[in-house]
Amino acid sequence: MIILGIDPGIATLGFGVIEKDEKGNCRAVDYGVVKTPKEETLPVRLALLEKGVSEIIEKYKPDEVAMEELFFTKNITTGIAVAHARGVAMLCCVKECGRLFEYTPMQIKQALTGYGRADKQQIQQVVTSLLKLKTVPKPDDAADALGVALCHAFASRFANLFAVGNSTRTKGNNAVSGSEYQKLMEEENKKSRKNSAKSAFSNGASASELAKSTGLAGITGVGRAGSIKR
Repeated sequence: MIILGIDPGIATLGFGVIEKDEKGNCRAVDYGVVKTPKEETLPVRLALLEKGVSEIIEKYKPDEVAMEELFFTKNITTGIAVAHARGVAMLCCVKECGRLFEYTPMQIKQALTGYGRADKQQIQQVVTSLLKLKTVPKPDDAADALGVALCHAFASRFANLFAVGNSTRTKGNNAVSGSEYQKLMEEENKKSRKNSAKSAFSNGASASELAKSTGLAGITGVGRAGSIKR
């Protein structure tokens, strides 16, 4: 299983990709950061983050994505900007993967070290050891992202408890991440095929063209085949 861990940030968004085998052993596939220039406007920076996260997902095709929950106590202005970045990253992940999970900083520390108040250096050393890396991953954001991915690898037996659902936490409305989005996309695809069929019919399309426009071409044997800077 390929797991993508994300440490959200507006200036620097960390990512870490790990592979977990059937025995539960994990190895690092890649890690790094997506950076945005501070002189750019917020919308431009968010667009750059969206592009970077999309490229990472397209390259590694993760089965699941784990993300750190946003937590801040003092600098509200910075927290809001990071919240924007986190929202963009969540949107990319749910659109292109559909299996999204989130963990609090304390849960991540607890999973990796057994102590919910471990410091950053302790986390980095544990990540380096567990993934059998020669040196501590740099920058710190990338190390944090690997930590998030490892936390999810350890907690995957209870994955549904951490699946991102209804943010309002309304009783009974939390769903496994991506299910409602996928349902919406299926409905949109049906509408699109229906409109294509109507258009093709009104224009006098042939039977084979109609089959393609309605998505039924497969029954005639026509199928569809199913760089990150650091």
